[in-house]
Amino acid sequence: MRKRVRFHKVRSADGTVIEAWTNDADGPTVLLCNGLGTNPYAWPELLEPDCGVRLISWNHRGTGRSQRPEDPSRVDMDVFVEDALAVLDDAGVDRCVVAGWSIGVNAAFELAVQHPERVAGLFAVAGVPGRTFASMGAPWLIPRPFREPIAVTIARLLELTGPLLTPVTRRMPMGPIATTVLRYSGFMFPSAKATDVRRAVREFLTTPVDWYGHLAVAAAKHPRVSLSRLDDIPTVFLAGRFDLLASHHDMRTAAERIDGSHYVRLFGTHFLPLERPKQITEHLRAFAEGVGA
Repeated sequence: MRKRVRFHKVRSADGTVIEAWTNDADGPTVLLCNGLGTNPYAWPELLEPDCGVRLISWNHRGTGRSQRPEDPSRVDMDVFVEDALAVLDDAGVDRCVVAGWSIGVNAAFELAVQHPERVAGLFAVAGVPGRTFASMGAPWLIPRPFREPIAVTIARLLELTGPLLTPVTRRMPMGPIATTVLRYSGFMFPSAKATDVRRAVREFLTTPVDWYGHLAVAAAKHPRVSLSRLDDIPTVFLAGRFDLLASHHDMRTAAERIDGSHYVRLFGTHFLPLERPKQITEHLRAFAEGVGA
């Protein structure tokens, strides 16, 4: 079957027009808070018409065809929550399961804290609920006190050097060789299909590097979410055993602090939606149907 995604415009609370998207599939509705600067094509299985989940989501400010805000500082986690609410309202959804990937896990949990009446369940993929940058680099055995400073420094460098790097990244060929190198790099595993990786990365590289760095610096400021406030919300954590950007240990300990949550560790990296698309979809569909029941 042909993958399906439909884009449309939504106006957020501050007037910024963001690009929302949906797979238009039949099934329980799930709001996806995507990885920072990523796009629908990172979720190939959920773009199949028979995936069994109606997915609604959006492209972050300044990425895809979403506008940059008039005030460049309006890209923090509270603003992501505003955008999530705008997408829910536009879709006519009062309450649903909220999924998050990577930084999107921060947004999903922050939405649940601020507006628990809108969140029926939380489905976290390869991400921790707050202070994400302190979780990066664990498989490289980087001591915990150094993880966040190193990650934030890299983000600031991207923001500063972006005007020089963007012309290069936009012309970077994502052909068979580049795709193969990426899939066998250890950063990602070869279980991700080359065609899926190529399309997702090509779309990702359309974002200017300096703007991506700007978004990352803002995201790094998000503190840990108070998980004790979420005990009444069903929660699932899906972690990648070899994830360089979100420690599976940190995801497990987060799950342990939420009564009744469920933790699953998969053989994969940070890019589980590309590496384990069928498993992720099966877990999400079962969770959304169970919460709905």
